[in-house]
Amino acid sequence: MAGLKLNDIRKSFGHHTILHGIDLDVREGEFVVLVGPSGCGKSTLLRLVAGLEDASSGQIIIGEDDVTTAPPGDRGIAMVFQSYALYPHMTVAKNLSFGLENLKMSRAEIDQRVMEAARMLAIEPLLDRRPKQLSGGQRQRVAIGRAIVRNPKLFLFDEPLSNLDAALRVQTRGEISRLHKRLGATMIYVTHDQIEAMTMADRIVVLNAGRVEQIGTPLELFEAPANKFVAGFIGSPQMNFFEGKLLSAGPGGVALEVQGFGPINLPIETANAVAGQAVILGVRPSHFELAKDGGPSGITVRFNVDYAESIGTDTYIYGKLEGSETATIAHLPDHIAITDHSSLALVVRPQRLHLFDAESGENLTGTTRNMNSEEPSSRRMSNFASG
Repeated sequence: MAGLKLNDIRKSFGHHTILHGIDLDVREGEFVVLVGPSGCGKSTLLRLVAGLEDASSGQIIIGEDDVTTAPPGDRGIAMVFQSYALYPHMTVAKNLSFGLENLKMSRAEIDQRVMEAARMLAIEPLLDRRPKQLSGGQRQRVAIGRAIVRNPKLFLFDEPLSNLDAALRVQTRGEISRLHKRLGATMIYVTHDQIEAMTMADRIVVLNAGRVEQIGTPLELFEAPANKFVAGFIGSPQMNFFEGKLLSAGPGGVALEVQGFGPINLPIETANAVAGQAVILGVRPSHFELAKDGGPSGITVRFNVDYAESIGTDTYIYGKLEGSETATIAHLPDHIAITDHSSLALVVRPQRLHLFDAESGENLTGTTRNMNSEEPSSRRMSNFASG
């Protein structure tokens, strides 16, 4: 296995620039996920690493080797595609062994690698079948097995789960995570699904319009987003945003007026905030709590309910804060019976709020405050996939 280093990678098609100088250092054995909306450049970046596209400028280093201009076969990589790309006329065993046969390996070594991959992926009973006789999940395991037998320096995955149904995606992403731990392999994984990114990655690279917005662990991105884009992209449902204006800013914190919250004070110290500045207040749906006697202390708001959805373990409330026209979601744990068109008192703790500059999107609350929250880590971790 080997690490990956990208130095100022740029890619243009004619006058249209896709990637604007990407720098990335992936450690050996790390699982890194490239995530972002459609068209952000994540698949293009993966294809540059694989050698399927040529970089317009910059440097690609795998291990100790500069492979910027090397052909794909000389890079020591194996790629798993969204479309499986299996040979329909070949058996599973032949699909696994075909690439090794082209490399002129001995039959004994080929058989050993094929059987080892088959055992690892629990596809031994499928070796004599052809792809048309397999389910989508089985085909994807064969595609992964074809990568494993190559014993590559680097595994590349290009949205490998997008053709699977919801239940199978959950199962297969667990299998890939376990495979990573078992192999100790370096893996670069592309997806548009931020839930996959949050549950699988050691670190996540958030891309937007060909630029890196933030690199960090899932917890860092969830609790300390660098800007409004990352805050809105990471977390499901996404963060709620409310327009406001700073009234004052100083060493003791900031005072601001926010739609739905009224005048509030936050214990935030920032050198980048000035009185009169237009700001955006961010609240994750799961950081709203029911106001009740003996409950949490914090900023109380009125929530006018349009409707609620309960899935037994969680309740999602849709509506607006009183005094705001912004559609808002609150996510409460457990089943809670809530009447449509009712009004609730909710509380949000000041340390759970994020403050963004309205023009630049920069997070004015810093990058460490929320990571030091006293909220139990088990509650924070459960929020990754629920917002």
